[in-house]
Amino acid sequence: MSAFILGCKNEPKDNTPWQPLFDGKTLEGWTILGGNATYEIENGEIVGKTVHNTPNTFLTTDKDYGDFILELDYLVDSTMNSGIQIRSASIPGYQNGRVHGYQVEIDPSDRAWSAGIYEEARRGWLVPLINNEAAQEAFKQNQWNHYRIEAIGDTLKTWINEIPASYLIDEGADSGFIGLQVHSIGDDQKAGTEIRWKNVQILTDSLQNYTKEMPLNPIITKNNLTHHEKEEGWKLLWDGETTAGWRGAKLDHFPEKGWAIENGELTVLPSGGGESEAGGDIVTEKQYDNFELKLDFKLTEGANSGIKYYVDTDLNKGEGSAIGLEYQLLDDAVHPDAKLGNHEGSRTLASLYDLIRADTTKYVKPIGEWNSAHIISNNNHVEHWLNGIKVLEYERSSDDYKKLVSESKYKVWPNFGEAKKGNILLQDHGNKVTFKNIKIKQL
Repeated sequence: MSAFILGCKNEPKDNTPWQPLFDGKTLEGWTILGGNATYEIENGEIVGKTVHNTPNTFLTTDKDYGDFILELDYLVDSTMNSGIQIRSASIPGYQNGRVHGYQVEIDPSDRAWSAGIYEEARRGWLVPLINNEAAQEAFKQNQWNHYRIEAIGDTLKTWINEIPASYLIDEGADSGFIGLQVHSIGDDQKAGTEIRWKNVQILTDSLQNYTKEMPLNPIITKNNLTHHEKEEGWKLLWDGETTAGWRGAKLDHFPEKGWAIENGELTVLPSGGGESEAGGDIVTEKQYDNFELKLDFKLTEGANSGIKYYVDTDLNKGEGSAIGLEYQLLDDAVHPDAKLGNHEGSRTLASLYDLIRADTTKYVKPIGEWNSAHIISNNNHVEHWLNGIKVLEYERSSDDYKKLVSESKYKVWPNFGEAKKGNILLQDHGNKVTFKNIKIKQL
């Protein structure tokens, strides 16, 4: 008896001030988004069940969370795939409200990437568990598994059954809802298969007192390619540190003034709003034909800039910007150009400058926050995307395109925008604009 009492005294007491996210009785504070899979409560557990002919379904918290530590237990059918959404969102303008954001994977397959970090409906795999055998082996098939997830600042850490799994430094979403996923299933899979969750609890205060050290090397996404991007053939267009691969549009070297590189960010410095009057535009040393281009940009209040493509630097050696098709960067709320343009609104953010207006329902993050631009050009079909949403498309060299050019200020340039290949350009329009994560895929 004395040995038993001594053993009880040695049991560590958890004084962590956890707050429950699930009361064990109701789904109060949670909302179902996405598909039509079902969620029920049995024996103090949330039970999700698969349904045929429906997309991924998520039981999401009504409240958003920024920095937090989350712990929970789950029991998953061996034939299912699932995940825990964190810092996620559902907005009408993004793929008709599709849930998107970080997902801590639940993967009972032979791949065994449970507790890896995936980005639902966006970049795909950010931290696959390719080189983490300990975490892969920690998953317990047909048993309860325990997750710990820390999201503090730009750093995400995960553990599976106390084994370190993922360590990610990423400047993506800094807040959003938490969600429990029931994945869609194919016709050959059995409907009604289950995943169960319990002991869902969270910390949001004094996190520095409870965070754990992570012995893994972090995966840093800023100015780096993710696993998914590497598989798809993306290449960095800017290394995040030097001027390698870039030069002035009217120079044989990078401008000696007007641009700054600091903290992995490339910034055109303010100089009064003039077009190419300070450091001037910069262009890639290489030219591109069919491509996809992605980058993140941050505007300051009233700023004007642009991303140009199919640029011919031999044109316009005089004043002003180099000549090419332009994905407009603009503070629409303040800059007067938003109300100008040969076609009304064709100088607004993400528009094809002076030719085609971007969709007015576009999703724009506030001034001072990062937005994402994406340009696709393949066999003369061009698309502009903003924050994951397509905002316009057109056909280069088509009759409609030629008509637009003939009605614009570009009519003075023969065959404007129809070159088979050209440089990519970042514009100096005299306002402070910052860029990062510049990458390209040749098609």
